[in-house]
Amino acid sequence: MTALVGPLELAANVFTALAIVLAGRNNVHTWWTGIVGCTLFGILYADNRLYADVVLQGFFVATSVLGWWKWARGDHGEPLPITHATGRNLLWIVPAGVLAMAAYGTLLHLTTNAYAPFFDSAVLVFSIIGQILMMQRRVENWPFWVLVNTIAVPLYYSRGLVLTSVLYAGFWINAVVSWLNWRRLARAHGKRPEAGLATSPTHSS
Repeated sequence: MTALVGPLELAANVFTALAIVLAGRNNVHTWWTGIVGCTLFGILYADNRLYADVVLQGFFVATSVLGWWKWARGDHGEPLPITHATGRNLLWIVPAGVLAMAAYGTLLHLTTNAYAPFFDSAVLVFSIIGQILMMQRRVENWPFWVLVNTIAVPLYYSRGLVLTSVLYAGFWINAVVSWLNWRRLARAHGKRPEAGLATSPTHSS
């Protein structure tokens, strides 16, 4: 394991950190900065045999394009508001995520030389769930990112990606703070007389 930080890891971390901070601030520019960061991380993870993470970065790039559009024009041509996911959706999302993690981890274990395939798959599956909820501007995307970052920090550190593990520790803190912030924004939007309209209270563009 090496603690050396190369230019690829540094650039990936810078763009991704910027994207995460912008997401917590409900800023639409989170999407294009995330596309750049995810592309760089995809290359980095491939070099470190974290194959589930490579797939995840590809997913992030594709869905970031859609998320960018949805945040800006996703509700009848207006910016998408911050809202809560329904309890019914959450009741099936979590067990489905656990099953998907086990299935994909088993596939990687049996067919590749992947490092820590089940932990890597957990990062993949729950990041996908978090990303989908974030695209919909649901408050509940943030607890999934808390879970992802809890797994990712020791996983990446064990592969010598020290800067990345430190960054994800920062992401953990950002996810908690952003969770509280988005809950406040959702409450503020719900109290507005025009709450039925699709406008976000602090949407930045």
